[in-house]
Amino acid sequence: MFENLSERLERSFKILKGEGKITEINVAETLKDVRRALLDADVNYKVAKTFTDTVKEKALGMNVLTAIKPGQLMVKLVHDELAELMGGEAAELKLTQKPSIILMSGLQGSGKTTFSGKLANMLKTKKHRKPLLVACDVYRPAAIQQLHVVGEQIGVPVWSEPESKDVVSIAQNALQEARSKGYDTVIVDTAGRLAVDEEMMDEIERLKNALQPEETLFVVDSMTGQDAVNTAKEFNDRLDFNGVVLTKLDGDTRGGAALSIRTVVTKPIMFIGTGEKMEAIDVFHPSRMADRILGMGDVVSLVERAQEQFDEEEAKRLEKKIRKNQFDFSDFYAQIQQIKKMGNIKDLASMIPGVGKQLKDVDIDDNAFKNIEAIINSMTPYERSHPDVLNQSRRMRIAKGSGTNIQEVNRLIKQFDQMRKMMKMVSGGGMSGMKGLMRGIPRPLK
Repeated sequence: MFENLSERLERSFKILKGEGKITEINVAETLKDVRRALLDADVNYKVAKTFTDTVKEKALGMNVLTAIKPGQLMVKLVHDELAELMGGEAAELKLTQKPSIILMSGLQGSGKTTFSGKLANMLKTKKHRKPLLVACDVYRPAAIQQLHVVGEQIGVPVWSEPESKDVVSIAQNALQEARSKGYDTVIVDTAGRLAVDEEMMDEIERLKNALQPEETLFVVDSMTGQDAVNTAKEFNDRLDFNGVVLTKLDGDTRGGAALSIRTVVTKPIMFIGTGEKMEAIDVFHPSRMADRILGMGDVVSLVERAQEQFDEEEAKRLEKKIRKNQFDFSDFYAQIQQIKKMGNIKDLASMIPGVGKQLKDVDIDDNAFKNIEAIINSMTPYERSHPDVLNQSRRMRIAKGSGTNIQEVNRLIKQFDQMRKMMKMVSGGGMSGMKGLMRGIPRPLK
């Protein structure tokens, strides 16, 4: 995500490296390169020009403190302006009605159905709401079935009428169902449509007018770049939607849509999709995204994701086991599952300052822990809770049962033993123990 843009911007800032002060010449040279980087990222030309003109005006109008180098100042100015360009502050859903209605719109293939499920899951688990999904994509083959599969996956009911093609009637019936059964949020998944398809645009306008949704969201595939922005403008002219959802930000995204769309349609980016899993949805924070674009990481979002998986009672239980040196393979397996729930491993690593650039050309498989999981699953319950009984014959059986080899099993057990010792040291406090723990954490097996 944004890797090429991040690299180009970093190269641009090197122009000012070593300069004693900001001048009109070196600022112009730097920002010319910044503008080129933005255009290569498929950012709207007018947006890129206005952006660099604003940064230049601010840079030349500032008295640089002796403690701040010109390059550092330029990074700060570009960061602040990027955040402002993308909306400044995070935008929240306004759900005050009973039930609240959220209407999805967008092109075919933009990921509306999957995102509808992600949003329902997020509202259910984080906001403790009671959502109902509504299948109003009556044209795409298997669209209704797809929504039912998604709903079953997250434990959210789906209202559908497979024999009907009247989306207004389907949605109104779903609304009656929500009122009678006490659902407080109705998420209406609609068919993908082109803005030039007058009949389809009339249909979604009728649907919006009939439902009067509190929130109308435009879902767009971020990999379509500048085309996404043009499409968003056409949809906004007809629907006057409340916010934008960018999907597939975990793919090969140049960043043009994220950087241009707020300026062109004057509507905030509200959510981003960062993977296929139902948990792979984030509230869009412009400042944090600016951090990531400039290679500063996003520690706040990383901590928030960790906290979502954090169970205080479980943590206390583990702490007691660690102090007694009773941390076992079942505990370790549970921790791996929590890490996996946090999202794409490469995406998580990129949130750590400085790490994203190092991993640019490294292929990290989302199944990086599959060998470790296979080895642990091949142990008996007794072996998992009593790692010390794993003699050579047991290890050979585990290797055979997990489809790995004896070397991989031995390496995991050795790393696990080292980690267990270090965790006991850390539980007693001390930086030496913490450093030891970092050395001892088992790596994904190759």
